[in-house]
Amino acid sequence: MKKIKEFAEKDRLQQPLLVKECKNGTTSKGAPYLNLVLQDSSGTIDGKFWDVKPQDAEKVHVGRIALFSFEVLLYNQNLQLRINRVEEISESDVDLANFVIASEVSEKERRDRLNHFLGMIQNENLRKMTEGLLAKTGEKYFTYPAASRIHHSFLGGLSEHSLSMAEMSEMVCRHYPQLNPDLMIAGALIHDIGKTAEMSGAVTTEYTLAGRLEGHISLANGWLSEVAAELGLEDTEEAILLHHMILSHHGHYEYGSPVLPMLMEAEALAMIDNLDARMNTLKAAMEGVKPGGWTQRLFSMDNRQFYKPKG
Repeated sequence: MKKIKEFAEKDRLQQPLLVKECKNGTTSKGAPYLNLVLQDSSGTIDGKFWDVKPQDAEKVHVGRIALFSFEVLLYNQNLQLRINRVEEISESDVDLANFVIASEVSEKERRDRLNHFLGMIQNENLRKMTEGLLAKTGEKYFTYPAASRIHHSFLGGLSEHSLSMAEMSEMVCRHYPQLNPDLMIAGALIHDIGKTAEMSGAVTTEYTLAGRLEGHISLANGWLSEVAAELGLEDTEEAILLHHMILSHHGHYEYGSPVLPMLMEAEALAMIDNLDARMNTLKAAMEGVKPGGWTQRLFSMDNRQFYKPKG
């Protein structure tokens, strides 16, 4: 079976792929079609199923694997599938590991790095609250993605993103010694922890009802109140500061932060969060681009295209 990252223009293939996203559309002439994002362990690719019949649409389900017949086309300098036929397939006949995108960093390494950063937090109150929040999520911290599609949207993405931010926080604190490294590292480790309730699962994730109506920032902030109260730390300055790190980490009201950063550490954390998310988005976008080519337009990057140098 050919992997998505190995697809080439003019390929004509029939093989199973996992349906990551599926949206109904209608052409200007009123014909129905499906706009799909299909996935295997090497990546994702957009696909169009034109003039789709109701009996075919019923065979396509988000989170399920189906057998697709398709052609590979070049559209706006990016490969895209034109799907001609779809058939249902029993998932017992395929190895699910071939369809799951996972962190390139092993779970053992991520666990070791988490223990390293927890050991760096010298402030006992901050460390206890951070450990309490991590205990609330359990295994989900290491399996959930950090987003449904835009950045770190793969198995283990949440912990990879959070640990990457903790590593950058450590470096930034060495460069700017006026920053509190305990608060920076604690904030990096738990800022997105509410995503374990905002999203439905580790593989083909969708937003839950709580995720849509409350959001991961509010969910994590509520959990921190519970953890701090259980530890008898709810009235401490450290609890208030950690609340602020969670509430302000998107940096702007229009990006979903209930409050703006009003601590040096909160300002730095929001910038680090944005940098790590954008670099991961660009890394993924560049993977299918040949030197001298351009990415597709990236909605999360102001709808810009990015050039991949030849050198």
